[in-house]
Amino acid sequence: MHALHIGLTGSIGAGKSTVAKLLSEKGIPVYVADDAAKRLMAENPALQAAIEEAFGPGIYINGVLQRKALASKAFGTPESTARINALVHPAVHDDFVTWHAQQTPPYILREAAILFESGTYQTCDAIILVEAPMELRIQRVVERSGMTREEVEQRMARQWPDAQKRQMLKEGDVIVENDLDIAHLTRQVEMLHAELLKRG
Repeated sequence: MHALHIGLTGSIGAGKSTVAKLLSEKGIPVYVADDAAKRLMAENPALQAAIEEAFGPGIYINGVLQRKALASKAFGTPESTARINALVHPAVHDDFVTWHAQQTPPYILREAAILFESGTYQTCDAIILVEAPMELRIQRVVERSGMTREEVEQRMARQWPDAQKRQMLKEGDVIVENDLDIAHLTRQVEMLHAELLKRG
């Protein structure tokens, strides 16, 4: 019996990592797609070769990924972003499938910023969408990351707006509103955890 596969997503600054942390503290395994992508780009020889072929030599120096060089090439245009995603997403998906098969709790979380954009949502049993007002999200990211407001807005522009994500939700999917304090968020997560345990 496979653990239920719950997708966890939300725009930058919405608080999906906080929700993941609260649930992991309850013993729920969390697969963080961004972390997996970084690990695979650093360790997976087939993926490394494909990235180097797509973006040119110098992306890896002595086997070490040059993140800035890759970022400037891979995220410069929508086409190049699509190209890097087409290489990385299948590798992450295969890695996730292997990981998921080893998990035994009633449900697991797959945390991914671009769950909808990448098409990954189609493989989930249910989805948790974490939302917060845009101004609050910008403020959070600026405070925690040192990015400028413009940099945060650029990142946001690459993600679907919440309204578009909401349209993709189906029966059984859940929206978590992270627009107040951590106590308010924690209460919602407690209820969500109880509900998901019943489903599992």
